[in-house]
Amino acid sequence: MPEPAPQLDVSGLRLAGRRVVVVGGAAAALGAVTRLLAARASVEVYAPRVVDSLLDLAERGLVTWHAREAGADDLERAWLLVAATDDAADDAAALASADAAEVLSALASTAARAEQVGAAPNAGVGSVTLVGGGPGDPGLLTVAGRAALMSADVVVTDRLAPLEVLADLRPDVEVIDVAKIPRGAFTSQERINEILLEQARAGRRVVRFKGGDPFVFGRGMEEVLACREAGVPVDVVPGVTSAVAGPALAGVPVTHRGVVQGFAVVSGHVPPGDPRGTVDWASLGASGVTLVVLMGVATLPAIAAALLDSGRDGDTPVAVVMDAGLPSHRSVRTSLSRAAAGDLPGASSPAVTVVGDVAGFLPEAETDAEADA
Repeated sequence: MPEPAPQLDVSGLRLAGRRVVVVGGAAAALGAVTRLLAARASVEVYAPRVVDSLLDLAERGLVTWHAREAGADDLERAWLLVAATDDAADDAAALASADAAEVLSALASTAARAEQVGAAPNAGVGSVTLVGGGPGDPGLLTVAGRAALMSADVVVTDRLAPLEVLADLRPDVEVIDVAKIPRGAFTSQERINEILLEQARAGRRVVRFKGGDPFVFGRGMEEVLACREAGVPVDVVPGVTSAVAGPALAGVPVTHRGVVQGFAVVSGHVPPGDPRGTVDWASLGASGVTLVVLMGVATLPAIAAALLDSGRDGDTPVAVVMDAGLPSHRSVRTSLSRAAAGDLPGASSPAVTVVGDVAGFLPEAETDAEADA
C-alpha cells in the first residue's frame, strides 16, 4: 500500500515575506511552489530548466527563477529550502546543503519517492478523467474533483489549475506539465491528446487537470473525443467556471435584479474582424446583457471599440479581474471608452473581463484606471 501523501504542510509557519529557496524546476515542484505562494513567501527557484507552468509564474513576477543550480551562497538569508528536483539523489544533495547552511528544509518531490513506494500500473487499459479545477483557489475545487486527483496515477496539468493541490498527491503520482502560455511556450493539443492515450494505455488512471471548467474554452471535448475514438474510458468532473467565479470573487455579479437579466461568455482570443473569429460582436453590443470576456486582455481595446460601434455607451463600466482566487488577485476598473483607447493600467493576463453596469459593483479599493490616468 502507498504511504500517506507527503504534504508540504506550511500551515503552522509564518512565511509571509520570508525568502524560500526551491531547488528544482520539474513538474514535481509545482504544488510546493504554489503552496508557498499561498503562504505569501518570497519564492526563488533554482534550476537550469523549469516546466512551462513555473516559467509562467516567473514571467508574471510571482516567483524569481535563477536558471542555474543553487550554490552555497544562495542559501544566505534563506529561511527555508524546499527540495523538488524529481530526482532522489539531487533531492538528498539539496537537503544536505541546507543542513550545512543551517537552513530549515523540506522535501516536496513526488515522483522521486516512487522507488520507496513501489507502485505499478494497473493491468489492462486505464482511464482518463477530465477535472475542472475552478478559478485557482484550491478550496473551490469540487469534492469529486479532489477525489479523482487523490486516486490518480498520473496528473496532466494546465498552468491555470489550482496547482497547490498537487502538493497533496500520493508520492508515486507522476505530474506532467502541459502548460499553454499566451504568445509563449506551449504543448500542442495534439501532443496532449497523445500523452493522455499513452498513459491510459499503460494501464494508469489519468487525471487531466484544468483550470475553470473543462468545457468552457478548455478544449475538453477534443480530449473526450480523442479518448472515445481510441477506446479509452473517459469521464468528466465539471469545475466552477472562472467566467462567473472570477467576477464573483472580485465582488462583481454577472446579473443583478433591476440592472441586467442575462450574460454572455465569449472568447477574446482573436479580435473583432479577425477571419478566425465567430463572435457576432455587433449583436452582443446591442443586446444589453453583461459581457464576460475570457482570454481577452490583449484584444480588449479592439473589443471595446467594436462594442462602442454597436451602440454601447462609452461610460459603461468595465472590470478586469486578474488571478481571481489566488493571493495575487487584483482588479482594474475602467470604462468602455477608456478601454477602447487602451487605458488599462496594470491589466495583464490571465484575467476575466466584465463589461456592463454590474462591473460598477467592483469595490472602490480596487485600482481605478481613470484615477490612475
